[in-house]
Amino acid sequence: MAFLKKIVLLAFFMAIFYLLLGYHYIVLDNTVKMLKKSSFSLKYTIFSANGKTPESILSIRELSDDGIGDLLLEEGRISEEVLELYREKMEEG
Repeated sequence: MAFLKKIVLLAFFMAIFYLLLGYHYIVLDNTVKMLKKSSFSLKYTIFSANGKTPESILSIRELSDDGIGDLLLEEGRISEEVLELYREKMEEG
C-alpha cells in the first residue's frame, strides 16, 4: 500500500510540474487565464498584466508568440486593428 501511495503522489506532483511547464498563467484584473506555451519552460509562467500597457505586454516575445494578443483581444483590452498593426510591426523588426 505504501508503494501505491508513493506512485500516486509522484504522479500528482508530475502533473503539477507539467502544468507549470506547459502553460502561462496570466493575471488579468481579478481573473487568471491559462495560455498554452509553445515550448516547455519556466519563463513567464506567472505573469500579471495589471498596470501594463498592451504594447509592453505584446513586446514580450515568449508571450506574443504563444498568443497573448488573442487573449487581450478576447478580454477587450485591445482592438483587432491594434493587434494586426502590432503583428505587422513584429514581423518587420
